[in-house]
Amino acid sequence: MDVLSDVIAVMRTGQPRSARVVWHAPWAQRFASVPGCAGFQVILQGPCWLVSPDSDPVSLTVGDVVFLPRGQGHALADNPSTPVTAPACEPNDPQFLQRYATATVGEPLGTYGPTTVTLCGAYELDPARAHPLLNDLPELIHLPAHLGRHPELCATVDLLAAELERPRLGTDAIVPALLDTLLLYILRTWFDEQPARGATTGWAAALNDPAITAALRAMHRDPARPWTVATLAAEAGLSRAPFARRFATLVGQPPLSYLTWWRMTTAARLLQDSDAPLSAVAHRIGYTSEFAFANAFKRQYGTAPGRYRRAA
Repeated sequence: MDVLSDVIAVMRTGQPRSARVVWHAPWAQRFASVPGCAGFQVILQGPCWLVSPDSDPVSLTVGDVVFLPRGQGHALADNPSTPVTAPACEPNDPQFLQRYATATVGEPLGTYGPTTVTLCGAYELDPARAHPLLNDLPELIHLPAHLGRHPELCATVDLLAAELERPRLGTDAIVPALLDTLLLYILRTWFDEQPARGATTGWAAALNDPAITAALRAMHRDPARPWTVATLAAEAGLSRAPFARRFATLVGQPPLSYLTWWRMTTAARLLQDSDAPLSAVAHRIGYTSEFAFANAFKRQYGTAPGRYRRAA
């Protein structure tokens, strides 16, 4: 797997949720903060405003995508001056989604003013397996819809909107796949734009650095290999000392520290998602001794692997 796909596969849990919502002005809806979830809003029709507690209102138009990596509370409204009278709601709440998905088929929300259609939803993330990449993201990412600027992202939004508006055979399988695709395109778009914004450190810079990306890809592709700083530097095409400095500067920790963290994170996923014996899990991430693996795992998660699995 490439690094970004691997990170999402490890962090994601449960099924993504979404709903297509039709609003008639005047309207204002508050979305409560949802820890452990990454939320999104996509504007499918008509303008609206994003109202966030820590910033000025942002005007949104058709095709705009708003992504909240840590589920920050926010509101959408037809106008920043419209009172937010609706109760708090959570995008990952099945009752919320059922209520608003039903509203899109029946009578739209609001009165009979100008119409806005939005796509709202959330991805469940496991905080125990949160990748530092996520911590580098801002609380709110706004990707404006510039004509031709994000063709893959726009195409995914169009496909998702069509499936939700006109469900057909296979929709139940197609929608989760498109939601996963939407998440990857949102993150890819944001990371691709960072070099133009002057990002020189952090994961945005690391994922746009060919040498560091090569080393990260090698670790993710084969975490069980007995990597050293020298062998990782060879993957990166750099000598040992410059590679170690560059990696630590961009990623925020030394190469072997990241490797250990990734091995333990991978082990946690295997313990939760499979019934492989502990010896097999240890071998999969590069430990020949089950005892050594258990000690390393306990240092990171504060509990033994077997107990972690039972709790999960």
